[in-house]
Amino acid sequence: MPVSSTNKRDYYEVLGVGRSASDDDVKKAYRKLALQFHPDRNTEPDATDKFKEATEAYQVLADPEKRGMYDRYGHAAFERNGGGADFGNFAGINIEDIFESFFGAAGSRGTRQRVQRGQDLRYDLRLTLEEAAFGVEKDITSTKSVVCERCTGAGVEPGSEPVTCARCAGSGEIRRAQQSIFGQFVNVTLCDRCNGEGKVIPDPCTGCQGRGLVRGQRTLRVSIPPGADDGLQIRISGEGEAAPRGGIPGHLYVVLHVQPHRYFKRQGSDLMMEVPINVAQATLGTEFKVQGLDGKEINVKVPAGTQSGRIHRVKGEGVPHLRENGRGDLQVHLRVRIPTELTDEQRKLFKQLAATFGTTNVPSENKGFFDKVKDVFGG
Repeated sequence: MPVSSTNKRDYYEVLGVGRSASDDDVKKAYRKLALQFHPDRNTEPDATDKFKEATEAYQVLADPEKRGMYDRYGHAAFERNGGGADFGNFAGINIEDIFESFFGAAGSRGTRQRVQRGQDLRYDLRLTLEEAAFGVEKDITSTKSVVCERCTGAGVEPGSEPVTCARCAGSGEIRRAQQSIFGQFVNVTLCDRCNGEGKVIPDPCTGCQGRGLVRGQRTLRVSIPPGADDGLQIRISGEGEAAPRGGIPGHLYVVLHVQPHRYFKRQGSDLMMEVPINVAQATLGTEFKVQGLDGKEINVKVPAGTQSGRIHRVKGEGVPHLRENGRGDLQVHLRVRIPTELTDEQRKLFKQLAATFGTTNVPSENKGFFDKVKDVFGG
């Protein structure tokens, strides 16, 4: 239902300009209000009404003929035929329309320079724990798009040249003028004939059918830094898919997959290994050697009375820190193995031992028992 002229504010008051305001003053005032009250930007309850009011005022004052009628007759100039002025459907106006109305479509100035970029590639590389921990160099081969040697990537037969696209006159853009409630604006799209390049190829290269690229293989050496871990990605710039017409090649991402080790597990920069010991060794204490990940022999001293699950930490015998000095530690997890099968002699010794528990003094006949246990179990 049209709003009665008695309830409408003066259009000059709505835009906040004087009656002698220039066209530029009217446009600037409306632009400010439209951006302030557009429903996409302002969620206040009265924002939509204010936006419509400002747009209606702008449509009248921005048109010389309508502005002249309004100056002479006010709002009544648009209500003589029993209906209010038709100012269009405001629901379809978006914030991009406002920017394009005042500033023109994005990229509409000058010729569009469309530089293509090749796709990124991924290569999954499997490593042993030793290779990841201490670093290694690996040769990898990837199949990808490479520049055609026949046309050196230009896409044309040797001796011929690309020609200017007749559809876009070499600009790479198609411009279409459209009329909106804000006035005329220009919509700019890529030329669908030359894909925005501004040139077409009349005589395509027979080696690549005009693409400038062919499928090929490339082998390169990848350096894995010490301390690399499972899932680490190494980016090699410019080794992805090539781009046509001298575009920017993509990147190659080498993703590391570290295989499980038979003896070691990794936790950050620490290495963990589990070593079983028997009850005699745990009770009396023992000393033995283990081999580290780098092959070095490491002495492990087990104190008497060691409980199962105790961790013996060897400083600096773990994995080198990634891109830092120093190494983590080696954690030797001691597991006391309880025998499930005993010889007659072992069973007899355990029975003698069991009889001693819970007493204050060890019977004289059991003196030297622990030495016998050590000899029997190899402690």
